[in-house]
Amino acid sequence: MKKNIVLIGMPGCGKSAVGRELAAMLDMTLVDTDRVVEQDDGRTIPEIFAREGEKAFRDKETAAVKRAAGMTNVIIATGGGVVLREENMDALGKTGIIFFRDRALSDILGEDLSGRPLLSGDAKRIYDLYDRRIGLYRKYAQHTISNTDTARAAAERIAAIYEEECKG
Repeated sequence: MKKNIVLIGMPGCGKSAVGRELAAMLDMTLVDTDRVVEQDDGRTIPEIFAREGEKAFRDKETAAVKRAAGMTNVIIATGGGVVLREENMDALGKTGIIFFRDRALSDILGEDLSGRPLLSGDAKRIYDLYDRRIGLYRKYAQHTISNTDTARAAAERIAAIYEEECKG
């Protein structure tokens, strides 16, 4: 049985963009856990953070992750903080191959980060967040895709690794 593809990494690293490319290449369905949370809740992530705080968001994210992990033939683009809860990574690892999109923070800083509550403000917040999470991304990743790849190139590398792993 083929496994799902799970994409982890910092907010703004391009998990959703890579996921869209992969979905088209591999004829799989993209499940973006941030979008699932927003659809289920009826509010944007910044609104959830503002009204209920990070813990409430993380609870909603865990529910979305568990649901996505139970699906088949999907690419799961996770939120950047999914690695903060071991239960998320356990669920994702049971049904998926986990890829860490390691993108340079200087590239992420060039993106529009206005819809990302934990990254609003100065660049120091992004570096601090990275320092707190990098060990977790590395711990849970089965494969790391370098930070120099375009979304298309990253998707091609992931697809090749995925196809090779699913042969066995």
